[in-house]
Amino acid sequence: MTSLANRRFISHLDLDTFFVSVARLDNSALAGKPVIVGSLSDRGIVASCSYETRSYGVHSAMPMKIAMRLCPEAAIVRGDFDRYSRLSRDVTDIIKEEVPLYEKAGIDEFYADLTGMDRYFGCSQFMNELKQKITRETGLPITYALASNKLISKVAASENKPNGQTEIEFGAEKGYLAPLVIRKLPGIGEQTSSLLRQMGVNTIKTLSEIPLPMLQTRFGKPGVEMHRRAQGIDESPVVPYSEQKSIGTEETFENDTIDINLLYRHLVRMTEQVAFQLRQQKKLCGCITIKLRYSDFNTETKQAVVGYTSSDDVLLETAKELFKKIYDRRLLVRLLGVRLSHLVQGQYQIDLFSDTVENIRLYQALDHIRSRFGEDAVHRSVAQELNAVERNYYAPKL
Repeated sequence: MTSLANRRFISHLDLDTFFVSVARLDNSALAGKPVIVGSLSDRGIVASCSYETRSYGVHSAMPMKIAMRLCPEAAIVRGDFDRYSRLSRDVTDIIKEEVPLYEKAGIDEFYADLTGMDRYFGCSQFMNELKQKITRETGLPITYALASNKLISKVAASENKPNGQTEIEFGAEKGYLAPLVIRKLPGIGEQTSSLLRQMGVNTIKTLSEIPLPMLQTRFGKPGVEMHRRAQGIDESPVVPYSEQKSIGTEETFENDTIDINLLYRHLVRMTEQVAFQLRQQKKLCGCITIKLRYSDFNTETKQAVVGYTSSDDVLLETAKELFKKIYDRRLLVRLLGVRLSHLVQGQYQIDLFSDTVENIRLYQALDHIRSRFGEDAVHRSVAQELNAVERNYYAPKL
């Protein structure tokens, strides 16, 4: 375990049922009532739900049809990713002003490293004031937990929702985790949890008592990490947040071209490629940039801020609009590029607010094929997507 001299002060901050909180911020009549955020179609998916709906068995990613059957009195609110993105950035700006080192772990959660600040004033007091400031300036409820590492602070924040705050004393990490069910330990998914229960392991305490060699034999390398976490050990650092991180690709054509069909096919393929990489890294982007270099080497770029997403459809729609704005029909194109930036951790891999269950399964199947056979294993047909209006718009004017 970490010695007292090397003790860290790590806080996890989590915006409570973020999408629901934003809906209530925009409509106070929803306060205290069961709310489901998602597609208005009963073929859609639940993106988020209030605590009031959970006693009925409603949960995120559940088909909307089932959720409405379980809780028919719930108010159904269509999600607004642009609104969520703006408020997420507002919270980020507040944390950035106050915290010397922070990590944006998702659209609605953050880690703050306050190590060293305890020498000047109490970290507990600092976090309490930060919580109040965020709520005062954004209207959003937020829960935080202060501990010696990221693992304990994340678990403790989750256990103290909604709108809670707590501190786990140094040295009490293992004891704090002990009575919790194994599913509460980050990194243990449904499959691993099922295997552990078959072994008679239901609590983190029991898991922590299993000899390391046994876990390693049964689960391999993940078993080693599982053993460490069950002891409350986590040395992972708070990774400084930077909006400059990006994923992108460029292609220089063998022959400069004005063939709009060719350019469009490449635009779709490249956008799908970077969106797939984004999902593989479990990230979302908040900005997309399109780059064109012409035969005279003049380069044009255009970017647009988008609601945090990793959806092909959302990114392709924006990419096409940006392309239209910078494409000069009179000049041959030498290079085309697509770049995604303003990256945050997150797994909203599809647009939960408009996609149907069938579409979501299709996306997951396509990603599985790409993961197994390569990024270029499957692409959408673009010949049909370039409709007559677009063909006329892009046609060279001689």
